[in-house]
Amino acid sequence: MIVVDVIYGDDKYVRRTAVKYPAAFIKLGAALLFGLASALSFAADPIKLGAIAPKTGPLAGGATVTQWPNVSLWAEQVNARGGLMVGGEKRLIEVIEYDDKTNPGEHIKLAQRLAEQDKVDFVVAPYGTGFNIATAPIYGRYGYPMIAVSAITDKMDELTQRYPNLFFTLGTTSAFINGVTDILKEQRDAGNIGNTVAMVNVADAFGIELADIAREKLPEAGFEIVYDKSYPLGTPDLSPVMKGAKETGADSFIAWSYPPDTFALAEQAIIEDLDAKLYYSAVATSFPSFSQAYGNKINNVLGAGGTNVDDEKIAEYRKAHEEITGKVADYWASANTYAALQILEQAIEGADTLDRNVVTQYIKDNAFDTVMGELKFENNVSHTFWSVGQWQDGVFRGVKGSNVEGAVPVRLKEGWAE
Repeated sequence: MIVVDVIYGDDKYVRRTAVKYPAAFIKLGAALLFGLASALSFAADPIKLGAIAPKTGPLAGGATVTQWPNVSLWAEQVNARGGLMVGGEKRLIEVIEYDDKTNPGEHIKLAQRLAEQDKVDFVVAPYGTGFNIATAPIYGRYGYPMIAVSAITDKMDELTQRYPNLFFTLGTTSAFINGVTDILKEQRDAGNIGNTVAMVNVADAFGIELADIAREKLPEAGFEIVYDKSYPLGTPDLSPVMKGAKETGADSFIAWSYPPDTFALAEQAIIEDLDAKLYYSAVATSFPSFSQAYGNKINNVLGAGGTNVDDEKIAEYRKAHEEITGKVADYWASANTYAALQILEQAIEGADTLDRNVVTQYIKDNAFDTVMGELKFENNVSHTFWSVGQWQDGVFRGVKGSNVEGAVPVRLKEGWAE
């Protein structure tokens, strides 16, 4: 009698049978089983995808909303289709994940491990502007195409010339500031606001660069910055910051903020009953949890990014995101992260190779069909993106962008009551 285990996929389903056969048949069966085992041993190796982002530390809240679920969603969908077609055979995706603990040094150490020990074929770009800039040299050294989806900077030309494997999808710092400035000008010209602005920023690469450029662009547009305050990433108490902004009586409030402080600033604005007709905060304003935390109080709050929620592709993506990951996608970076993985998928299959240099060149030379529409790169930079969105009646809608459709008119903030 012989016992045969037949294992499917990742050992989730095992079928065990015990059968009594003559000795000669057992020998034949053993040979067949050996042949089957040999055939399975020659099955295509998986494509290894390395992913490093915060699971702990100050930026973990943002990465666990926008980055990690979309890596899981994309990999699961690709594998459900049998994998990616490379060299005439389907190759499954194997994701190797690490927590950088919101520490650039830790990320760089782990990136080297991915390349030299895990020998991953491709990587997901880091979470956050500062991390993308800090790790560009290490990923460039190993030639990984790096599609940065959570980074904005005016140093894109300089960075992409130095690191030809680096791509940007969200637009420049100036483009983001121009989106906010255009809204301020439109509302001022309509007689809805005056010229005074209170501005605060988180003191890391993202917030510092935005604030530096805003100090130039806002006065050029005729606005007076009557309050200008910086605070460290992870500051636990932002009440002094908001009290200072309120005391100025500014018509508009702008925060170049990251996830922890975006929530903390809103909470303090509600407590202080900040009387600003335009209120803008940056990253995490588009998170569903932001609306869940404050309900209708954040109605008409402006924030970074956006999507066209009425677009069929976005609707399908959001549905799949919730069904597969069990989480609701945010209204900006989630879809952009997924789109970047779609670009990588199409580039690998289009180039028909795992050669990173060839795949990188394919990304440079081609356009890609994504949930964010058709995306292509000019000198490694995409010029299709949303820059400003707004919570309107429970939905975060895009109101300003570049080469996008579906923008809706901006509304004034009218208090913080439910």
